[in-house]
Amino acid sequence: MVHLATIPKDSDISKPLVDGLQGVQLEQPSEDEITTSVYGSRFAGEDLPKHEMPEKEMPKEVAYKMIKDELSLDGNPMLNLASFVTTYMEDEVEKLMAESLAKNFIDYEEYPQTAELQNRCVSMIGRMFNIPTHDEAEPAMGTSCIGSSEAIMLGTLAMKKRWQNKRKAAGKPYDKPNIVMNSAVQVCWEKAARYFEVEEKYVYCTPDRYVIDPEEAVKLIDENTIGICAIVGTTYTGEYEDVKAINDLLVEKDIDCPIHVDAASGGFVAPFVNPDLVWDFRLEKVISINVSGHKYGLVYPGVGWVVWRAPEYLPKELVFNINYLGADQASFTLNFSKGASQVIAQYYQMIRLGKHGYKAIMMNLTRTADYLATCLTQLGFIIMSKGKGNGLPLVAFRLDPKKKVKYDEFAVAHQLRERGWVVPAYTMAPHCEKLKLMRVVVREDFSKARCDSLLQDIELALETLGKMSQEKLDEHSHHVKKNTHLGKKSNTHGHYKNEKHSLQGKHDKSHPIC
Repeated sequence: MVHLATIPKDSDISKPLVDGLQGVQLEQPSEDEITTSVYGSRFAGEDLPKHEMPEKEMPKEVAYKMIKDELSLDGNPMLNLASFVTTYMEDEVEKLMAESLAKNFIDYEEYPQTAELQNRCVSMIGRMFNIPTHDEAEPAMGTSCIGSSEAIMLGTLAMKKRWQNKRKAAGKPYDKPNIVMNSAVQVCWEKAARYFEVEEKYVYCTPDRYVIDPEEAVKLIDENTIGICAIVGTTYTGEYEDVKAINDLLVEKDIDCPIHVDAASGGFVAPFVNPDLVWDFRLEKVISINVSGHKYGLVYPGVGWVVWRAPEYLPKELVFNINYLGADQASFTLNFSKGASQVIAQYYQMIRLGKHGYKAIMMNLTRTADYLATCLTQLGFIIMSKGKGNGLPLVAFRLDPKKKVKYDEFAVAHQLRERGWVVPAYTMAPHCEKLKLMRVVVREDFSKARCDSLLQDIELALETLGKMSQEKLDEHSHHVKKNTHLGKKSNTHGHYKNEKHSLQGKHDKSHPIC
């Protein structure tokens, strides 16, 4: 996801950082000053360019150090337990990625072997999802993407076009498509529906159900439904939605409606931890699946994948045959030029680890998540996620309302932030948004030793908050909102504030980091 950035007006740029600073006269560094130290140069005594490109160049060592110093204010990715995105890869694959930074993946003529590595990845992922490969079946297909957001856009577009073609052939209206999904979907599903003019039909969560209800989902289907989105690993609680139950209801009722499975997070987990769970192409109504390589596929951001069951589910008119830089190629993508490094890294991980390696890692993560959940229960939290491999290796938890503590989950999250941990607190999906919860994503580099360090800090946070009076807690909450990153000026352009078309605008839905 890329954020819209506001371009400041000239009057905003000229404002002093602190009132009264206009009267402070600082001696300007000499233009000709030569020094062996970056911090003795004139650049260390000047503002870094923020709005206008500078007229002159600066030494590469100075540019590197100035930017590195700016980035030191970012958090430590390894302590960011909010994100599913991979934060560790081996030195060998990092070297491969660095060596491929200059490669434009789309240039198949110049880099044919890189394209071949993508084809191998698509084949391995398709077979991991039990794609039909018997001789009678038409060859399935898939492609790499920037991430699951692009993959979901492509999957939605394919379903819409296929539905439109069928409606046109039958002489029926095709101007009011809709899609059925859980209200706890990641925001990219809202964007796909909005951008491609597809009405959203939501199965809303309840205080004790955070996944789609198969019967409710099927009841929402009408002649304008292009498909159902089912999630294998929800963003909020990591649960696997019952894709098989949806499939069986569609078959039982003889309803011609496809299923797209959003396996962004669970696609590289479920096959290794819970191989008997039937959610993929073993189900006849599942026509396409997306997965993020940069989550539990164990690759740095950003790479995703989408696979279609057969050519009939990817209409030909969406595919462009392009002669680019001397080579004919079929393209179905929202993006065009992109780096080759992430695709190469995905292939490295798949042949380096193999099925046994992926299983060993995912089982370790699952055990660590179960251990964390057990310890949090002992500390008095209520666990909202599923354990023992029945969901993603994460722990979603909340304070027990029976204990009637004076603080909430957001206060606990801030206390942990003071120790460097990023453990998000957020409200649940629409219709149960009064529920507050926290979430820890257990990634490859989250060892049991680090888990114990987190537990110690959670215990300390609860002890610290428990000793505060209500007045002190209110003061603490006000301080957090006013003086931390939570209280900083919004990056949202004023023109786009207070929109009412999204779930966040309508229901104040929060979107957990993915």
